[in-house]
Amino acid sequence: MNTGLREIVFDTETTGLSPENGDRLVEIGAVELINHIPSGRSYHQYINPERGVPEEVVAVHGLTEEFLKDYPVFAEVAASFIEFVGDDGILVAHNASFDIKFINFELKKLGRAEYEWDRVIDTLEMARKKFPGAKNNLDALCKRFNIDNSHRTKHGALLDAELLADVYLELLGGAEPSMLPKQESDNNQQTGNGTFFAAERKLRPLRVFPPTPEEEAEHLDFLEHKLKNALWLSEPSTDDKKQM
Repeated sequence: MNTGLREIVFDTETTGLSPENGDRLVEIGAVELINHIPSGRSYHQYINPERGVPEEVVAVHGLTEEFLKDYPVFAEVAASFIEFVGDDGILVAHNASFDIKFINFELKKLGRAEYEWDRVIDTLEMARKKFPGAKNNLDALCKRFNIDNSHRTKHGALLDAELLADVYLELLGGAEPSMLPKQESDNNQQTGNGTFFAAERKLRPLRVFPPTPEEEAEHLDFLEHKLKNALWLSEPSTDDKKQM
């Protein structure tokens, strides 16, 4: 029995923006972290939305009505997703209000318990606090943290969940590579139609996050106008120059 912190980093794809207006889930992807370390367990499921998928949405995730029609409806896979999350799983998503809105809408239709917000972490909110004023979508954060997302040609729930797991760990301060276990493929677990999440992570170079010109300008404005006699703006003394 696991006694560590369980976090389920997940993503969804949908037919549109509003379940109240008839939009539905078409894909769920999730990966499990135990104490902030990838466990190797993942969940992946395509879902028949029982409706058409607008062309502009297909252009985003590539999932057509024809492709999805032979997959189960959400009611048939709800139990497997709930089981994967478990009673102790903390849900982690980027712009979590969007994904939770769709998940809870479907759960409510089935008379199942909805996920409460005290179980949800929004990485978009984390990123906005850490990098105010910067672009904080998934691609921008992957670029900022030197995470390879070159294979992300379209949105995909499982791939995006895997990338988001890397981003989330960086937002927490960065994963320590020596602490991450090498997972053998025969020890990995697979749920539903899922694919394996590679828990072995590559060593990355030292993370350097140079400020943008906008951030530098804001910092200078703060020093000049909101601090009195800011040390950083003063000329160094002769003795200080000798030590530089």
